[in-house]
Amino acid sequence: MTKQTPARPERPFADALRRLKKAELRPTRQRLALGKLLFDGGDRHVTAENLHDEATGHGIRVSLATVYNTLNQFTAAGLLREVVVAPGRSYFDTNITDHHHFFYEDDGALEDIPGDAITLATLPEPPVGAQVERVDVVVRLSRTAPASD
Repeated sequence: MTKQTPARPERPFADALRRLKKAELRPTRQRLALGKLLFDGGDRHVTAENLHDEATGHGIRVSLATVYNTLNQFTAAGLLREVVVAPGRSYFDTNITDHHHFFYEDDGALEDIPGDAITLATLPEPPVGAQVERVDVVVRLSRTAPASD
């Protein structure tokens, strides 16, 4: 009978470290800490302010400017998608697959729409020297009160 060694538990920052290395980003302490918050626990939408609040709540000392810089670096490296809902108002999405969003105007909630749930019949021709990279659709909603009987 062969004795099996128990599986070693994965280190707390292993997923964030793997993602940073794959994206060729230097794994600084702050990038690892913010990456762990972003990528542990499934897909999510965050603003820089939300992530900063969450980081400080976990005892991570990081400035809001560093959070913005890190989110922008992660986006440029393909680890996040930026969803602009208004001028100067962006969310960062950990789900980088092709998909769209519902945006609730009244409370600022953002919700995924599967990529195949929206069909566009035509797109305008891009200007000369340009090509369409992707199409992002944001469907704007407001919550309605339930109908009373």
